[in-house]
Amino acid sequence: MEKNRRNLIWISVLGLSVAVWFMLWFTSQDAKTQAPSETFIPPNRNARLAAVGKLKSLSPDLQAAFNADDDSFSPIPRPGDADWLSAHFEIGQTFEQYTRSHPNRPDSRHQLIYLQPLGDFSADASPDLERLTEFAEGFFQLPVKRLTAEPLEGLPIQSRPHAGGRQILSTDVLDWLKPRVPQDAYCLLAVTMTDLYPDPNWNFVFGQASLMDRVGVYSFARYRSGLTSAGNADQRQMLLRSAKVLAHETGHMFGIKHCIHFSCLMNGSNSLSETDRGPIHLCPACLRKLHSAKPFDVLSRYRQLERISAEVGWDKEAEWYGKRGDVVAGSN
Repeated sequence: MEKNRRNLIWISVLGLSVAVWFMLWFTSQDAKTQAPSETFIPPNRNARLAAVGKLKSLSPDLQAAFNADDDSFSPIPRPGDADWLSAHFEIGQTFEQYTRSHPNRPDSRHQLIYLQPLGDFSADASPDLERLTEFAEGFFQLPVKRLTAEPLEGLPIQSRPHAGGRQILSTDVLDWLKPRVPQDAYCLLAVTMTDLYPDPNWNFVFGQASLMDRVGVYSFARYRSGLTSAGNADQRQMLLRSAKVLAHETGHMFGIKHCIHFSCLMNGSNSLSETDRGPIHLCPACLRKLHSAKPFDVLSRYRQLERISAEVGWDKEAEWYGKRGDVVAGSN
């Protein structure tokens, strides 16, 4: 049991009487809890450049894509009292450190991301899985296949009542997924609208994954928090939140650690409000890591994400991706 736990990402939120804390346990992540915010000083320009690494040997389009001085990329701000870096000490990860870590990379035999829906996904209270699949394909530049939804009833997954609803045990979901990883899969990710818990002593988790087994499970159940209706604006916000958590946690499966250099999708998050403030794009350092794991056409990726963002009504995100595409296109 202990060996299995060392391979797990635990994303947990403990219900406390005065606050809700969002905690991530990530194997090989040198994070310690309860570090005061004064200990984190946002890295300076030289540190941000070092995180991206030397670019002179790269093609003009890649130099433009990974340019840390471009004003599209904002330095990470000093955290507020309730933010992730106020409670967790993290040393970050440069591009050079990433390449030396020998991360799990897609290859010619394992390059599909599989999504396995579990339980019901009603149209008025769930993210659009078709759009979520399309976004994941554009973001990771890998084919994504959505499997037929599996009803939770009858599966060997423990559950318990919680806050007037139902929770399922995330470790049981992982155990159910492991023998079902397709031969051509880079990873198999279960998504559900049912709340998760990883252990009887925990309140709930947003998700959990086993990197060695290439499986994970993420719940969108709490991403309707603060949304008042099934209207278009709330649906857009729920889809955006769901896309962020899916891309962030799948990024960890590529071996990308939390980013401490820029405002980035790979920043840690302590709450939904912090997640909402964060971007849905990668900084130049994390983009370079993803590109090194599975090279892709950066301009095509930006254009694809611009189109998807515009179609689902993420106007600010569409504008950002469009601007980045123009910068990369102008470099050639």
